[in-house]
Amino acid sequence: MSLLKAFTTRNVGTLDRIIRSFPTLIVIGLHITGIISGWLSIVLGIFALMLLATSLTGSCSIYYFLSVLSCSQKKPKHLR
Repeated sequence: MSLLKAFTTRNVGTLDRIIRSFPTLIVIGLHITGIISGWLSIVLGIFALMLLATSLTGSCSIYYFLSVLSCSQKKPKHLR
């Protein structure tokens, strides 16, 4: 398994991508309203940005290593 392949294999389905986008919106809203600030805002912001990145790219390296596929495309070779 190549590390590059883990980051480029499309394995996140549409519903999963939509669900992964919500934490970003929630963290932005909480930060703007002042409910969270400081280190909590930074930590949650980083976590939310990671979820947003996987949502936009459609690939999740954790899913790759766990052999999880939430999209309806043909399974990659390593999952067969």
